Amino acid sequence: MADAYLVALTLLSRRELSEAQVRTRLARKQFEDDDIEAAVERLRQDGTLNDRRVALAAARLESTVRHRGRARVIQKLRTLGIDGDLAASAVNEVFAEVDEGALLDRALTRRLRGQTPKELDQKARARVVRGLAGQGFAIDAILKRLRGLQ
Repeated sequence: MADAYLVALTLLSRRELSEAQVRTRLARKQFEDDDIEAAVERLRQDGTLNDRRVALAAARLESTVRHRGRARVIQKLRTLGIDGDLAASAVNEVFAEVDEGALLDRALTRRLRGQTPKELDQKARARVVRGLAGQGFAIDAILKRLRGLQ
């Protein structure tokens, strides 16, 4: 039987994982709870497992590469099993370096597909707003941008 610690190291060598993800994957491989706990504790002690590092990396990826808004980034971090306070802290740190207005402008330009907001009917305008809200941008910021472009 493989050692939970070695399996966890193998998992982490492929990609950065949160503590919750490591626990889930080890449980899926049918390791005992005590073995999982010991492996996670050992990984945490030697710095191999660090939820803050995972949160910051994922927040940067979601904001700068995938052009997501603040709310969507927090949602993504929560799905990775990151604690709410840690997720909020990481998002605040990452978004201090990111221009949210420029991020929204890029997403809006992509959604408009070369049209101006004046050219859109009510249905198309609602679709753009819903899409941007789904990307994690605040509704009031979206509406303010749309009004500014008219």
